[in-house]
Amino acid sequence: MAEIKAFKGMRYTDSGGSLNTLVCPPYDIISDAQRESYIEKNPYNIIRLELPKGGDERYREAGDTLDKWLDGEILACDGEDGVYVYEMQFTANGAKRSLKGFVSLVRLTDFSEGIVLPHEETLSKAKQDRFDLMGETFCNFSQIYSLYMDEDNSVYGIIDGSSNGAPDMEVTDGDGTVHRMWRISDKNTISKLTKAFVDKKLYIADGHHRYETALNFHRSLCASGKAVPGDRSGYVMMMLVNMENNGLVVFPTHRIVHGLAEFNAEKIIDECRNYFTVSEAPDEGRMQAALNMAYDEGKKAFAMYVGAGNCFVMTLKDETAVKRLLPDMSDAYCGLDVSVLHSLVLERIFGIDKENMANQKNLGYTRSREEALRAVDIDGADCSFILNPTKVSEIRDVAAAGEKMPQKSTYFYPKLITGLVMNRFGER
Repeated sequence: MAEIKAFKGMRYTDSGGSLNTLVCPPYDIISDAQRESYIEKNPYNIIRLELPKGGDERYREAGDTLDKWLDGEILACDGEDGVYVYEMQFTANGAKRSLKGFVSLVRLTDFSEGIVLPHEETLSKAKQDRFDLMGETFCNFSQIYSLYMDEDNSVYGIIDGSSNGAPDMEVTDGDGTVHRMWRISDKNTISKLTKAFVDKKLYIADGHHRYETALNFHRSLCASGKAVPGDRSGYVMMMLVNMENNGLVVFPTHRIVHGLAEFNAEKIIDECRNYFTVSEAPDEGRMQAALNMAYDEGKKAFAMYVGAGNCFVMTLKDETAVKRLLPDMSDAYCGLDVSVLHSLVLERIFGIDKENMANQKNLGYTRSREEALRAVDIDGADCSFILNPTKVSEIRDVAAAGEKMPQKSTYFYPKLITGLVMNRFGER
């Protein structure tokens, strides 16, 4: 099954300055202004490599910059193979939490092999830039975030027991999340971890595009005779977390409907009554309370906001409704809140098909409930849908059935930070 491997991580040296000024959040949530602010704080910030800006030469310049930083010993690769225990301490939903996993290499396999599994559809946006960046740097600067099953916590016991002392690296990000990392080079411990994964599957939580890009890049190297299967380019850096970890937090991603040729709220709500029990929520607090109750009771529900404080909570009346529309899909898929919303409302009532959803035509996404409401009241969107979070068990069941959830079904929190450890798997 999953093949994990220790590696000589590339890390910052003391020459780069304070580690807090060298790391950054994932590249795809950083604005241009934020990018500039990171560079102003420290010109060696990893964002210069992970998110190069400029014209057609930006990827080559990133490769040149990497070479200069290695030559100048701003970055250096560890002298022996290791795995890297990674812990995040954070606050979510008013509670303090801790999430601990480990970073290693994982052999790239096609999704069809059933070893590494995607859990949701990806949006139809070009990711050629990740491929081009890899072609000039031969690096994974950030980890793909994946989950695995470990019911008896045997793997967690290994990594937790190996990270009792002071961490090798520690930073605090802008959200107040503390990121700690311990390097493990003990061959016996690494061997135990490697053996523990021979019967495990991995479920990608975040980083589908980067995984697919890494696989395509390795195949391109093999096709051109620059690599063979089993080379270092045939592995990708991952953060691996037990799916049963109490620290796992999944936030919902809300939907914003905009630009419809015709939108009549009363008509839409009336049509929704064919599938849902519809109740009016006079304020945001009572809307959220109703959604929380539905979540706790295992009911399929979401809220539709049409502006000016008008919100309607919709609770599915017949839980077989989606299955009748999609008889070839698993019960796990048909039971997702997002499947109910997409199949019965967005497609069947609004007429927004899957292609338009993937291309974000008439449909936008946000993690912020406030932004979803504001989009209607201020930005002129037609309506928005406020969702409950997807349960981790639902993610597992859909992936295990060999299916993908609708795009933007999950938002794992907190995001992994970029720049603690990187994987350099080749040279230009």
